[in-house]
Amino acid sequence: QVQLVESGGGLVQAGGSLRLSCVASARTSSSFAMGWFRQAPGKERELVAAISDTGSATYQATDVTGRFTISRDNDVKNTVYLQMNSLKSEDTGVYYCTAGTYGQVRGGATGYWGQGTQVTVSS
Repeated sequence: QVQLVESGGGLVQAGGSLRLSCVASARTSSSFAMGWFRQAPGKERELVAAISDTGSATYQATDVTGRFTISRDNDVKNTVYLQMNSLKSEDTGVYYCTAGTYGQVRGGATGYWGQGTQVTVSS
């Protein structure tokens, strides 16, 4: 069982920045690959960014490349961040954190999700 807690969402004007945080906890000493999905109103949940358990591999969706950066905390295990810059109105949605193997994260198939954090970008 993995528990995930996200934080950092909010309301921001277009062009602004936000940083999301996610902490995963479980009864294991293992490190997880982790990722961020977002779900806009009326749309399916989609992968935004992912990072491997060691941080050596990362993925960003095409529409956020160059604007969003996913990273791991080097000091706190299973903590990841999503730095979002140059935000656009189309980035609005609920952002969910997930954790598992890298393949599971990329496929949205971990079975573990946080409660979500709302990001609203006003134009």
